[in-house]
Amino acid sequence: MISSEPQSMNYFPPEIPSANFGLIQTNLPAFQFSRFLTLPNYDTSLPLVPNSSSISNNSTSDEAEDNQLRIIDERKQRRMISNRESARRSRMRKQRHLDELWSQVLRLRTENHNLIDKLNQASESHDRVLQENARLKEEASDLRRMITDLEVNNSYTMLKDLEEIRCSTVDTSTDVIP
Repeated sequence: MISSEPQSMNYFPPEIPSANFGLIQTNLPAFQFSRFLTLPNYDTSLPLVPNSSSISNNSTSDEAEDNQLRIIDERKQRRMISNRESARRSRMRKQRHLDELWSQVLRLRTENHNLIDKLNQASESHDRVLQENARLKEEASDLRRMITDLEVNNSYTMLKDLEEIRCSTVDTSTDVIP
């Protein structure tokens, strides 16, 4: 018998509970399959000696199996190397992408600071313009008041001048012209 084959196999039937459908509990001994594993009409105590023709067939089949195993091992080795190289390239791509993202973060932060500075300058400029506008509105209001005061004073003096002119024309108008 070959050493890799099992010597015997035991089968233990499941125990049947007595409460299960009123069946009678049986205690069967373990059933042995060892008698089915041996080949009938052969003496297993004699060692198997292959004849010379089977030796050459076995050696070539062993060489073929060894060759196939070598080929499989080589394929596994190549696949392992390929996987390692692929993983290395993947890590390099990830690192490159991470570096690009960090440079983009730095660029965007710089741009953000520049935009904040411009916004602050525009805000300060806006505040200055609002102050200047308020000052100019006040100055314009003062100038309007001055003009109004001047017009009132001028109209009064003009009225005085007109009264004097009228009086002199009235006097001349009393003269009779033939």
